Amino acid sequence: MRRGISVAATAAALALAVSACGGGDTPDNAAAPAKSADPASVAGTVTWWDTSDATNEGPVFQELIKDFSAKYPKIKVNYVNVPFADARDKFKTAAQSGAGAPDVLRTDVGWVAEFASLGYLAPLDGTTAVDKPEDFLASPAASGKFNGKTYGVPQVTDTLGLLYNKKLLKKAGYDAPPATMADLKKVALDVKSKAGADGLALNVDSYFLLPFIYGEGGDFVDVPNKKIAIAAPQAVAGVKIVEDLVKSGATIKPAVQDSYTNAETAFKEGKVAMIFNGPWSNTDNLGGKVFKDDPDNFGVAPVPAGSAKSGSPVGGHDYTVYAGSKNLDASYLFINYMASTESQAKIAGKLGLLPTRTSAYSAAEATANPKIAQWQKPMESAVERPWIPEAASLYEPLLQGYQKLVTGGTTTEPMLQDVAKAYQGILKGWSL
Repeated sequence: MRRGISVAATAAALALAVSACGGGDTPDNAAAPAKSADPASVAGTVTWWDTSDATNEGPVFQELIKDFSAKYPKIKVNYVNVPFADARDKFKTAAQSGAGAPDVLRTDVGWVAEFASLGYLAPLDGTTAVDKPEDFLASPAASGKFNGKTYGVPQVTDTLGLLYNKKLLKKAGYDAPPATMADLKKVALDVKSKAGADGLALNVDSYFLLPFIYGEGGDFVDVPNKKIAIAAPQAVAGVKIVEDLVKSGATIKPAVQDSYTNAETAFKEGKVAMIFNGPWSNTDNLGGKVFKDDPDNFGVAPVPAGSAKSGSPVGGHDYTVYAGSKNLDASYLFINYMASTESQAKIAGKLGLLPTRTSAYSAAEATANPKIAQWQKPMESAVERPWIPEAASLYEPLLQGYQKLVTGGTTTEPMLQDVAKAYQGILKGWSL
């Protein structure tokens, strides 16, 4: 099965292992260098769909836009915040119709191959959008590749970790977070019985199910062999852990609707001791009742290990350019600026989001935020996802199955078998 390139430590904070741009370029299939205009002569309007959190993250990106506009006064940036949940379908609809698509999109790493395969993205090799590619971390860089060409420039990278309330764990008798899935259940039950709070809250989302599957050595798919792996014994073992957490009462009874918000709110208010979430939630969590005046109470650890490993998916976002843009040169310059070391360091410092450039980890603004260093261990065990066009479509069948599982409508084996059958309709020619 395709396993990820671990994101290993570098000197300053996360110190992640670097490779050149990852992903299969050869002289035969690499894109021909594109021509870019002299930056000083470029003018136009760039519409950017920002899919980040409008409240906690958007203002920082708008600060960067102001700085960009000061440097390139001939280029106007039309900033549009598009809810992440709507962005994939909204962009596909606009790109397919040829009307209303943005020049630049903040694209989930799992969407790039799909959009590129449909012809919706402009190749970026040889443009000013791709600057110092050797500085990018391997996994984020690989997410922007399709068929040997670059279609996405990495903005931020992330993974899931175990977030925990140190004081609640201490009340239950623990000085450290659980390191294994077996320990997770025990600690959660002890918190519930001894600390006056619930132990664990789960987000009922297929992406958040992956650490349990990865922990047992499973995966969605086996890409090299074109095999659907979601109903394999390893995946079954991982999902059974979740089923047991629910049945045992170790986790709050999961809500199918708004489970992400419910888990976040319970954690921020001190009503639950542990959740799974990523660095994008740092700012939100630190603004919560139990962490706002006591940030040291907010702990970050790798997701607990299953019988095989600790692992959660590599996530993040890339900057991409719509193939039909009338403002290509201006879009390239915009991405160049937004993906620069200086911009990434500012984003890291203000938001605690993880840079995709090695150089950004040694920048003063990034090192000043302690959360960047705290995400080192979770990132070291991050698992690279399959960068295939169908990847984004694999989550919905698993989500539907997961929701049915936690509400008691099915059990693990038949649920995953149903998901595998749904995957056969998505992954044409793949075997079970």
